[in-house]
Amino acid sequence: MAERYTLKIVTDFAAAHTLQNYPGACSRMHGHNWKVEAEVVATELDEIGMGIDFKEIKRATRAITDELDHRYLNELEPFKAINPTAEHIARYLFNALANALDSATIKVQAITLWETDRACVRYTRD
Repeated sequence: MAERYTLKIVTDFAAAHTLQNYPGACSRMHGHNWKVEAEVVATELDEIGMGIDFKEIKRATRAITDELDHRYLNELEPFKAINPTAEHIARYLFNALANALDSATIKVQAITLWETDRACVRYTRD
């Protein structure tokens, strides 16, 4: 059986958005303190026994979230054509992180994006 190591980091960012065509208060601009959980799977360990350094996962994730931090998401290129829902933001984060980290032995497994302390979405891809 092949070994798999799942590594996870948690970071956050603050941003506002407006949900177009939403039948409620979220159709008005409002903000969240978003929490991001990034899960990465390693299938091999390096010479010192790491799949990937947690610092590298956090650095790559922060580079992406820094572009969203303290911004109005609807004005950013990834969300000009689609609603910046938690689902769309999670998929965006996943794809951007996969572009930064994926290799023969490292794969982004999931992004869990917390909109509030009680509501989140988990995005994965086969």
